[in-house]
Amino acid sequence: MSKKDFVVGLDIGTTKICCIVGELSHDGAAEPTIDIVGIGTAPSSGLRKGVVINIDSTVESITKAIEEAELMAGIEISTVYTGIAGGHIKSFNSTGIVAVKDNEITEQDVQRVIDAAKAVAIPLDREVIHIIPQEYMINGQDGIRDPIGMSGVRLEAKVHIVTGAVSSAQNIIKCANKAGLNVAEICLEPIASSEAVLTQDEKELGVALVDIGGGTSDIAIFKDGAVVYTGVLAIGGNHITNDISVGLRTPQNEAEKIKLKYGCAMASMVKPDETIEVAGVGGRKSRVLARRLLAEIIEPRVEEIFSLIQREIMTSGYQDMLSGGVVITGGATLLEGMPELAEFIFEMPVKRGLPMNIGGLRDVVNSPRFATGVGLLKYAAKNLQKSKFPIRDKNIYGKVKGSMRSWIKDLF
Repeated sequence: MSKKDFVVGLDIGTTKICCIVGELSHDGAAEPTIDIVGIGTAPSSGLRKGVVINIDSTVESITKAIEEAELMAGIEISTVYTGIAGGHIKSFNSTGIVAVKDNEITEQDVQRVIDAAKAVAIPLDREVIHIIPQEYMINGQDGIRDPIGMSGVRLEAKVHIVTGAVSSAQNIIKCANKAGLNVAEICLEPIASSEAVLTQDEKELGVALVDIGGGTSDIAIFKDGAVVYTGVLAIGGNHITNDISVGLRTPQNEAEKIKLKYGCAMASMVKPDETIEVAGVGGRKSRVLARRLLAEIIEPRVEEIFSLIQREIMTSGYQDMLSGGVVITGGATLLEGMPELAEFIFEMPVKRGLPMNIGGLRDVVNSPRFATGVGLLKYAAKNLQKSKFPIRDKNIYGKVKGSMRSWIKDLF
């Protein structure tokens, strides 16, 4: 597989594993355009609340999704970008300061200031997943996005650091490796989703992205174009399914089907005369029930999920800065009435986020379910652009030698 032409996003979720293949076309634009050429999905049973609990069944699901995507795209997949979530994710903001040597800021100075910002004590059982620069300051002047080439004697950087449990990250990589794949990079799922569903204007204004999946609800808050807060709550769509299963006395798989077909997050939106058919347990006859009863089971749980997210947004301290409102995405947000109930609880504008600015099989992935998968492709395309050593670069030896020479010069 030519890595230059294709990127692959592997979304390892609690309810489904989704593999999306994108073809990059460089037509002179700053960022390459992505055409979706293959997609494969498989039910996931080896994860709970975003964390791997059964490696074998996860590997089996990954293999199915990969084979389906390979067949559709007509290529062999060897390297993927994958997402990570779960209650173990913790993030914080940090600052670093360095002195600039020759009064002009170089790439090495930027690297040094980021290294200074990430020099914080992290427990041994945790590892850094992302270091995302928010802004730079030169001689006290803030709001600088790209300081390279500017003059100054003191460079400061504000960064957002995302950490996760070492074991959780290793288990995701292990599952991919067992399925015969290399993992190019792990990306926090709400950051991936934001690449797919948020516009630059929303990120500048201030926006909260809420990605509600099967096992987790992921939050990413943006202000002035940068990530300022991320968090993961171990609650999601599976809790709604569980409530339906218990409330209507029907098996989990039937409850999931009922949720997808008839579910509504606001009982007031359901007509009193609407009915649904519910399969019985253990060979019992199916029953006909009012659809409003189903909505009355779903509404309190969705309200609880949104209330917990609201509390998380308040904890972040950015609640009053979200001029762009809230964007909800993820499979669980397909429920009818979700944006309306969210608006009522958050008391700010809410919209359902769909993947944007993609070509190819656009209609197939035009759903909140595929926000993370498409976002991983966009994240991968960005990182290929930033890569210091482009793939298959003949001059790579010279570049490494040049870099080492400049490091040695910095030391003396």
